Amino acid sequence: MPPEIVTLQHAAALWAFVLSFVFGAVAQRSNYCTMGAISDAVNFGDWTRARMAIASVGVAIIGVAALKTTGTVDIAKSFYVAPKLVWLSHLVGGLAFGFGMTLASGCGSKTLIRAGAGSLRALVTLLVMAVFAWFTLRGILGVFRVATVDTVAVTFAGGQDLPSLFGLSGSTAGIVAALVGLAFVVFAFVGREFRADKWNWIGGIVVGLTVIAGWYATGHVGFIAEHPESLEAAWVSTNSGRPESLSFTAPPAYLLELLGFWSDKSKFVTFGVASVIGVIVGAAAVALLTKTFRWESFASVEDLSNHLIGAALMGFGGVTALGCTVGQGLSGMSTLALGSIITVTAIVVGCRAALGYQMWRLDRVG
Repeated sequence: MPPEIVTLQHAAALWAFVLSFVFGAVAQRSNYCTMGAISDAVNFGDWTRARMAIASVGVAIIGVAALKTTGTVDIAKSFYVAPKLVWLSHLVGGLAFGFGMTLASGCGSKTLIRAGAGSLRALVTLLVMAVFAWFTLRGILGVFRVATVDTVAVTFAGGQDLPSLFGLSGSTAGIVAALVGLAFVVFAFVGREFRADKWNWIGGIVVGLTVIAGWYATGHVGFIAEHPESLEAAWVSTNSGRPESLSFTAPPAYLLELLGFWSDKSKFVTFGVASVIGVIVGAAAVALLTKTFRWESFASVEDLSNHLIGAALMGFGGVTALGCTVGQGLSGMSTLALGSIITVTAIVVGCRAALGYQMWRLDRVG
């Protein structure tokens, strides 16, 4: 690998570790959790954590609009806004992920955060999720995915982001996207209960900023206009070879792959791999500083089985849908991609179905 490429890869990985450390630390302190947000809204009518998530999406949309309009990052090269919309993959993957994250007590990012805070059951969940994500990327589930749901698609003339679908481009598209993001932020801050605790809005804003920083790291810091070997533009810090931001389903699988093939000189610490490590370390640091670090295990055999099934569904679903609650819910939504909107909707539906299943189980036991 040419030295200049290695330098760019190291720089982007450092960015990934730092910004994901911040993500993990703030999410641990503010109790940022998408699954928890849906559960609070459904079970208690409490939208506080949902507003936190909505604020982070709004901030990310505004930031990405700025990066795109100024030409800092070529968002059009991201797989999120590719002309081919694999809508069935988004739907099936989102449903599986949403149901799985509920059984597993949290999505991929929350699992990383809990593992950093001492949860051994989160560590087991993380390992199983990573294995099934790897199966869906490279193995038997990947063959199934490509031969079935990935074949159902719609191809647009341009990108699948909403501004492009409505025929908007340039500064007009940027302004419209920024206004959409601002509407999300305003909606979040309208809630009095959201404003009452500073960590609600700190969590929402900072998480959104880390997503913007992720796009900058992969699309600018890790970008080279002319690769010395291919003589073409290249994004050298990501597993996809394209600009991307935070996501926490496929990256744990890539981390396992890196550790398993360490002697393979073509493998390196990508943006995604470094971000997985950063979240765990950031959450652990806050848990230790606030004296909330606790060793935690499974409560029962049923608890174990739920987490194992949930982890498997998250690994399969997150890869099939091209992202998780962070990968699609934040990074993808920041581009206003139609596929991200489908995935997020499916995740919410899947989570709601799993909450209903859990209530049914409690009533049956009772």
